[in-house]
Amino acid sequence: MNLPEPFSRPGLKYPKRALILLTAILMLMASCNFPLRDLSAVIHPYETLDPAIFETRPTATPAAGQPGAVPTATPVPPPVVDETLYHIYAIRSGDTLDVVARHFGVDPAATSVEALPQTGLLPPGHFLVIPKNSDNLLERAVILPDSAIINSPCAADFDISTFVNATGGYLSTFSQLVAGTRLSGAEVVQRVADNQSVNPRLLLAIVEYRSGLVYGNYAPSDIYHPLGFNDEFFKGLYQELSLAARMLNTGYYGWRYGEMTTVSFADQVSERIPPGLNAGSAATMYLFSQLYRSSVWEERLSGEGGFMETYLSMFPDPMLCAAEVEPLLSDTISAPRLELPFAPGETWAFTAGPHYSWVEGTPLGALDFAPNIKDAGCQVSPLWARASAPGVVTRADNSVVMLTLEDENGDPTGWEVMYMHIAEKERVALGTRLRQDDPVGHPSCEGGSSTGAHVHITRKYMGEWVSTQGLFPFVLSGWTAYPGERAYLGRLVKEGQVVIARQGGNQESLISR
Repeated sequence: MNLPEPFSRPGLKYPKRALILLTAILMLMASCNFPLRDLSAVIHPYETLDPAIFETRPTATPAAGQPGAVPTATPVPPPVVDETLYHIYAIRSGDTLDVVARHFGVDPAATSVEALPQTGLLPPGHFLVIPKNSDNLLERAVILPDSAIINSPCAADFDISTFVNATGGYLSTFSQLVAGTRLSGAEVVQRVADNQSVNPRLLLAIVEYRSGLVYGNYAPSDIYHPLGFNDEFFKGLYQELSLAARMLNTGYYGWRYGEMTTVSFADQVSERIPPGLNAGSAATMYLFSQLYRSSVWEERLSGEGGFMETYLSMFPDPMLCAAEVEPLLSDTISAPRLELPFAPGETWAFTAGPHYSWVEGTPLGALDFAPNIKDAGCQVSPLWARASAPGVVTRADNSVVMLTLEDENGDPTGWEVMYMHIAEKERVALGTRLRQDDPVGHPSCEGGSSTGAHVHITRKYMGEWVSTQGLFPFVLSGWTAYPGERAYLGRLVKEGQVVIARQGGNQESLISR
């Protein structure tokens, strides 16, 4: 893929803190020099190791602002070990023992499960001692925290329209037809951020770095590929920005769930992702691997005039907000109790097992259910999709209803349930507070390709899409979802009963509440 050089805004004065940050990153990279060892690849919670391999060290925690840092009343001290033989790894947001082991290319087996769990989320602020081997020696500084990649609480107070209008660039006057509706430049960014749950600040920085449309006052030379992705299937700003978001999600969730440990650059050179990175940094690295050759990606990302310099010229240091809100995922979180998205006494068809929460790149976090009405096709169903738990409607447009869940005191829990393919007619209004089983709207084929009226249901936590497997199993009215051999297949299991996902529905796919 031949791509243009990133746009450089003449005369732009970047803040000193960006140069300081870049210098620190380069120094950290230069300081990494570990010998190659072929060691027994076993990952240990450090508390379970033979005390002879480490000494007592003064109490400390990961540096403030670093993903995985967590303030505690009694911080856990990191061990002192022979660092020619072992990594000391500070547990990050969303880590599990199995996934960390995949990142480092070691066996997850540990000598004990008393101190840290072998399954489920690990507690941020604790440490693992991991043997070094020839595949896990590469280290680098954090690129971006998780909260700067996903549409996290760090984006809650950001007004895209106000920012874009204040810049006065081409984006502030731009508009585009998207699915039959004309959207402004700010609305394009908002739509992509909402749909794919990617931080809008990051999306705007990508637009500026790749095209200069945020601050520049002239139209792009190629209106079909303003961001220079040059993919024939993704044309126009909305589609290209959606492709960028898809790439970010591919890296983020591929790393989060241990499915991606290497990246292949535009020149087909592969490189292992440094195992100590966070999901946000892996997402950024993956995006740049798709856009640039292996010989230049680091310079484009962190060098003079690179992406990080552009980002920091536009927005505050994302580490500041990360220090306040991260870790986003920790061992103290539990999944909410959810009910099937239809009324008690009704029987629906389970038409799709675990599949993409939004599109490719997001985890397999969604399930589909269709009203059991013979030959209904794509007619809007007279039946109602219903609230799986109490909450308030925080999005209601383009066939999507987002229900932000609340506890018994009416406070948000951080969890969201998204319903898709909800018909516009009689859809619940934005801001409505729903009780469990209140109507959300009617299943339909609106909002994407579909063979029949149905509802697509998936979950997010603090802006992060949640898979049906791994961190938080997807359980509805006691039925637990399990994946099949590929996306859209799978089953629901409850007390020995099994319901099989079948497109179009059949007898073995019927499920009653």
